[in-house]
Amino acid sequence: MNRCLRPLLLRLFAVHFIFFLGLMAGPLHVLAQSQTGVHLPQRIPPISAKALRGTLRITTPPDVLLNGQPARLAPGARIRNRNNLITVSGTFIGEDLPVRYTRDPLGLVFEVWVLSAEEVAVDPLPPSYSSPPAN
Repeated sequence: MNRCLRPLLLRLFAVHFIFFLGLMAGPLHVLAQSQTGVHLPQRIPPISAKALRGTLRITTPPDVLLNGQPARLAPGARIRNRNNLITVSGTFIGEDLPVRYTRDPLGLVFEVWVLSAEEVAVDPLPPSYSSPPAN
């Protein structure tokens, strides 16, 4: 019977060493990618391909103005902020937000993604939704 701990410790050290090498390789890979050019982080979960582009102003939840037209948030509506975290509608009362949104079968606004400045630069608002110039 082998009661020596040396082979066991060597195997344990080797497994841990390989594990930590793998952990260190991840950040180095990301660092190398970020230096090659402008890279927007992908949202997880991603914005739906069916989502429409617009401007949202939350007046009194669940009432909103979507592209200047009155609309309502659906019960259980999900609003994701610029950091892709789900937030409540009261957070954005009175702000004009660049968003992508989807509607449910009843026409209520169901999912909303608030766009960051980088996403707005890549995905500008269609001309038909732009507001008239101020006097």
